[in-house]
Amino acid sequence: MAEKIIDRSNEYIRIEGVTKRFGEFVAVDNVSLNVYKGEIFCLLGGSGCGKTTLLRMLAGFEAPTSGRILIDGQDMADIPPYERPVNMMFQSYALFPHMTVAANVAFGLEQEGLTRAEIDRRVGEMLDIVKLGDFGRRKPHQLSGGQRQRVALARALVKRPKLLLLDEPLGALDRKLREHTQFELINLQEQLGVTFVVVTHDQEEAMTLASRIGVMNKGQIVQVGTPTEIYEFPSSRFVADFIGSVNMFDGQLVEDEPGHVRIRCPELEATVYVSHGISAAPDAKVSVAIRPEKIEMTRTAPEGSENRARGVVKEIAYMGDMSVYLVRLDSGRIVRVTIPNIERHDERIVWEETVYLNWHPSSPVVLSQ
Repeated sequence: MAEKIIDRSNEYIRIEGVTKRFGEFVAVDNVSLNVYKGEIFCLLGGSGCGKTTLLRMLAGFEAPTSGRILIDGQDMADIPPYERPVNMMFQSYALFPHMTVAANVAFGLEQEGLTRAEIDRRVGEMLDIVKLGDFGRRKPHQLSGGQRQRVALARALVKRPKLLLLDEPLGALDRKLREHTQFELINLQEQLGVTFVVVTHDQEEAMTLASRIGVMNKGQIVQVGTPTEIYEFPSSRFVADFIGSVNMFDGQLVEDEPGHVRIRCPELEATVYVSHGISAAPDAKVSVAIRPEKIEMTRTAPEGSENRARGVVKEIAYMGDMSVYLVRLDSGRIVRVTIPNIERHDERIVWEETVYLNWHPSSPVVLSQ
């Protein structure tokens, strides 16, 4: 998505030093975070990183062992789930199979004791918003996966929460439907202005949905930023390796100037020149991260002796929009290169060809941790 402008003066969620322990196990470890009104914020991480536990504490299903959670300026410590301005959509959707679509969406409103006329009006409006206006009489088993997902969304949103929590909301959908539904979800959020906090392990989903992403590892948020910031400027080896594909090379800092650095990388058998400075001690051990799409691959040797390597193509995967090449360097290291398939009939590089790799000085990211 085109990255959304965030009003950072309008803070809606504040998490202050929150820790959650289950016995000796620390599920969430001293997390502090701000989420702003009207944004889609994604908590991204692998299984067991603490993201769902943090979401459940926002919902009120778990209480922090220490720290505070404030929503719209109010401390949630003594506020039960049913009194919070929050609704939650679960991965399983949890629809009532014996109820119609309309009855599923109406269920929460009926618990609040609204009049039948008001319930029918709000259910009708919400089903129209999620493009299911003609499906009110159907049962969940008569719907596709994407339609059931939209029913679950309608049920969560019909109560007009200020905050919607979504736990792996698209995990049950196939890839094409998931990609389509991601944009539907963005449009719906923009239309209603509700703040979304989404938990996902899917990097592409987070990059598509989020105005900002919080990457979690071992109970901690290790980096917060826009999708561009997370991808192009990772703060650590973990983030660089976790988000997308990356080639990571160990090296030693041999020249450090304000406008550039040089790093000796034995696996590349060459020096990496990077056109920006870093904060590191002289001769420091560092890592150089280079994304596969930022590497140019040619049959002829490029000029110069820096930012280049030579190797042999060992594997090729044709993906339609791009091709993935695995190139074994003279040092034995395997490097991943992705090339867009712009032409239908071009003279593609093939298996066992000797190739040369090179990259722009702005492409590498130098990491000291």
